[in-house]
Amino acid sequence: MSDNQPIALALHGGAIANRRRDYAREIPHMQGLVEAARDRLLAGASALDVAVETIAALEASGLYAAGRGASPNGAGHYELDASLVDGTTGAAGAVAALQGFRSPILAARAVMEATPHVLLAGDGAAAFAHEQGLAAIDDRENWFTHAGLDGGLPPPGELAHGTVGCVVRDAQGRLAGGTSTGGVFGKLHGRVGDTPLVGAGVWADRHVAVSSTGQGEYFIRTAAAAQVAMRMRFGRESLEDATRGALADIAALGGEGGMIAIDAEGHVVMRFNSAGLKRAALHRDGRIEVGAF
Repeated sequence: MSDNQPIALALHGGAIANRRRDYAREIPHMQGLVEAARDRLLAGASALDVAVETIAALEASGLYAAGRGASPNGAGHYELDASLVDGTTGAAGAVAALQGFRSPILAARAVMEATPHVLLAGDGAAAFAHEQGLAAIDDRENWFTHAGLDGGLPPPGELAHGTVGCVVRDAQGRLAGGTSTGGVFGKLHGRVGDTPLVGAGVWADRHVAVSSTGQGEYFIRTAAAAQVAMRMRFGRESLEDATRGALADIAALGGEGGMIAIDAEGHVVMRFNSAGLKRAALHRDGRIEVGAF
């Protein structure tokens, strides 16, 4: 791969966008993150670094239901998930049901780079994050912002959710993708959705990078993120058709959500079958797109 190929990226702040809400804070925040990521890519940063930096900023903002914006599960605990995949090397790292640490995506990267494993969960993930010197949360009850819980918890059985993610193509043509979440609101203690599962909540290879958001159980059942890649590689489908088909399979089971994806040429797709998708992208022609519906 040569330098100076078109750069491109997309990010999302979750597939539930409420038309009764004003996203006057989220829209400029996402725009600013895209602009910062663009500048980093133009300066030669790798797709993997930019994906991690962007997701860490989404987590830290408290504006989305991931990282600081997470809400407690049904037992009152904050269990966070994240995953990361380097499309060039195939390396991956993830954490599930992580408690007590500020940035799940940084923990996922540490799993990728400092262990022979892909996924660490629960107390083991927390012990590992501590060993790696990752920033802990001092006051859990006052630190979290409970983003998206304006109307309180959803009715029992309803999978209301929130997630953040980023997919990137850098100037050398490398792809990377990552996803982070606090999980569905009011989830059962120990529940793990699609976000930390490579193939469901995230995927990246040399052809495409994907980050999912939505009702994770349906994304797991359809291997949604990997399905996009397989549709493109073996079914010869376009990025547009592959994402449309993956979401159609989810809808056929009664689920909803969205996904952002980027291919080896830098084409970006941000598709959803939910009420909305908080999203932003830098297209390969330099155009920036931001929206919620």
